[in-house]
Amino acid sequence: MTLTAEPVATEVAVPQPATVPVPEHEHEASPKDVLIILYSGELEKTWAAMILASTSAAMGVKTRVFVTFWGFQAFVKDSKRITGENWMQKMMSFMQRPGISHRKLSKMNFLGMGPWMMGRLAKQYHVASPKELLEAAQLMGVEFIPCQMTMDMFGLKPEDMIEGMAEPVGAATVIGLLTDNSVPLFI
Repeated sequence: MTLTAEPVATEVAVPQPATVPVPEHEHEASPKDVLIILYSGELEKTWAAMILASTSAAMGVKTRVFVTFWGFQAFVKDSKRITGENWMQKMMSFMQRPGISHRKLSKMNFLGMGPWMMGRLAKQYHVASPKELLEAAQLMGVEFIPCQMTMDMFGLKPEDMIEGMAEPVGAATVIGLLTDNSVPLFI
């Protein structure tokens, strides 16, 4: 006597998406602004901020970059070596050279060898440099907003900064932008 199993028909229930009526005014997506808060001046973070800012602007999204604390160093003119008014401010700019072309890596800086290698790889793979991305972002209308408190604390003057920076603002202005339909990105 041989036992054989008869095939059993099984049906798998596939969940179907619910059809919920959408009010007519919700068919239109409301555009959001992007507000990048750049508080780091390290090469890879500055690079990421410039990639995101230029890409966002290229997509037609109103884009602003609020520059504060160490993020400021990338927006000081490359030709400026020492900034500040007193010895502490000057010493801080000496220890962390200003300018977008002088950024260090947060890891694997190796006395400048890391940024050099990143630059070589970027050229080899046709990746725009942070400086090129900054220029492109400015051409596409990205607004770079400096932090007034940081400028005061580091002794930075408008003439120390690259061309095209907006008027300095305080934290209350940034909070207003965040509560006013802006998507925040912290870098």
